[in-house]
Amino acid sequence: MYEFIFKFDSLFELWAFWVAVVALAGFLLGGTYIVTRPQPEFAGHPKGLFLLFLAEMWERFSYYGMRALLIFYLVQHWAFSDGDASVIYGAYTALVYITPVIGGYLADRYLGQRKAVLFGAVLLTFGHFMMAFEGDGSLGQENPMINVFWLALALIIVGSGFLKANISVIVGQLYSRTDIRRDPAYTIFYMGINVGAATAAIICGYLGQTHGWEYGFGLAGLGMLIGLIFFVLGKPLLLGKGEPKDPAKLAGGREWGIYGVGLAMVGFCWIAIQYQDAVGVFLGTFGAALFCYVLSIATFKLPYGSYENSPRAALLTFGAGSLLLIVSMLFVAQGNEAWRLPAGIGAGTVLTVLIMQMFGHVSHERDRIVAAMFLITVSIVFWALFEQAGSSLNLFTDRHVDTAGVNASMFQSINAIYIVLLAPVFAMLWQGLARKGAEPSAPMKFGLAVIQVGLGFLVLVWGAGTVGIDVPTPVIFIFLIYLLHTTGELCLSPVGLSAMNRLTPTHMASLIMGVWFFASATGNFAAGLIAAATGGEGVGETAGKQVVLDVYSTVGWYAVGIGIAVMVISPLIKRLMHLDTLQDDNVTDDLLGQGEFGEPGAAGIHPATRD
Repeated sequence: MYEFIFKFDSLFELWAFWVAVVALAGFLLGGTYIVTRPQPEFAGHPKGLFLLFLAEMWERFSYYGMRALLIFYLVQHWAFSDGDASVIYGAYTALVYITPVIGGYLADRYLGQRKAVLFGAVLLTFGHFMMAFEGDGSLGQENPMINVFWLALALIIVGSGFLKANISVIVGQLYSRTDIRRDPAYTIFYMGINVGAATAAIICGYLGQTHGWEYGFGLAGLGMLIGLIFFVLGKPLLLGKGEPKDPAKLAGGREWGIYGVGLAMVGFCWIAIQYQDAVGVFLGTFGAALFCYVLSIATFKLPYGSYENSPRAALLTFGAGSLLLIVSMLFVAQGNEAWRLPAGIGAGTVLTVLIMQMFGHVSHERDRIVAAMFLITVSIVFWALFEQAGSSLNLFTDRHVDTAGVNASMFQSINAIYIVLLAPVFAMLWQGLARKGAEPSAPMKFGLAVIQVGLGFLVLVWGAGTVGIDVPTPVIFIFLIYLLHTTGELCLSPVGLSAMNRLTPTHMASLIMGVWFFASATGNFAAGLIAAATGGEGVGETAGKQVVLDVYSTVGWYAVGIGIAVMVISPLIKRLMHLDTLQDDNVTDDLLGQGEFGEPGAAGIHPATRD
């Protein structure tokens, strides 16, 4: 036992905690000094950038502080089974990925980014503080305070949708189109994301698991409140950026009406998070509809100019197959296996028509969208496995790993720390290979990413087997799985964002980016289902550990196989990208911040374009 103000179970835990505290305090004091200086700029950048850095740092601190504790809170406080807790966790993270599409739309059309961020920050502050009201833990799910918990999650979901969809856009608005400071600005902003994420898992994780849930969640809420205060007081530093494009649209009480829509979204999410099966049905059915809609545009509207000019027989066949697929997915998502065959027939019909059109009618734009949709589909597999980190892997670390007295939730910081260390290395690696003409294509990088996420699980399974099933797994293998998952993320997340923007016609950019984020949501929900399969309650600790390792072994080998298959067909997908004929419609329409490495899937970043 070690003590320095707080008591710690290991010297490593003590050092990790206080280093995180000092780092967070250093960034807070340094940021405060910068934004309060009389000069309009610091280090060649407007002070508004550092204001947004602080706001984002504290928002990510609150989000990842809560995320590190959530699965333990569900299992240990509310007494959910591992399976039920994992599905709840998956539904929660899926909704966090969906709401930014709505938050971004409302900001673009009505509110402007600044007011949307402010509204989101208020919702987040209330949500995180409400997480600290836990009630009597002995009552489990019979505790009426569980309704406050559901409401807290709903507030955080919608708040994230309004804030994360728009704060990154304001960063870009601080600079002109041709300003060479844009990319360095996003590098600084991205540091805020990872400083908040890394320190939160350590500080909130320790306080929550050691001293009580209310301390961990309460500190996350305090962090969000600090971020909100900075954002409100620092409004003049934004130089009028992020304001509504047409203030008249907010006149006559309409602005409050939009906030009312946001609160209605909270109510919807309050219900959805309690009925996770409904989230799955929505993702399955709407995802099939979105998939078919995008492919219909690519197959008929783009090559022929309109649906009216398209081949009638092919169009009707495609429509019939799409309808069958969508209706079938409505039942398949509810667990009705009898509808799997009709769903397969519908999907086969759609793909058959698509392939016939690709052979019969040349269209580079269509081929690029098909390539983009392929990458999106692969990303679902990646996120479904990568997102085990906050659920099943978190529980495995807590129960079956020799952490030397360190709280399991604190290991959630490893990914963010690896990103900070490795992102510059990968950026230089790709640039160096590109100069030599040896840079892997985007599909090849996606294949490498899926292989790495699979290898991460296989390394953990091997490590656990080397010491014996009844012996705690050495903690080094937790560091190794996070290392492989992070290198996989760096092969997929920023590459995917860039590819979506690169392959998509300007008039379809927002649609395709919306599909990308929707796929991330689907992957997160699938992650919850996979994590649920690792639940081994009631079979003993050793048998429960074996259940987890069996699942990890299965998904690991599947991932390696899928990754190899993606690499094998990557030359074909690269051909569909037609990079040799790719032209810029507008050299300034790149996705804001696409050159930077963000959090997984750049979650919640609205696909704004440079204007």
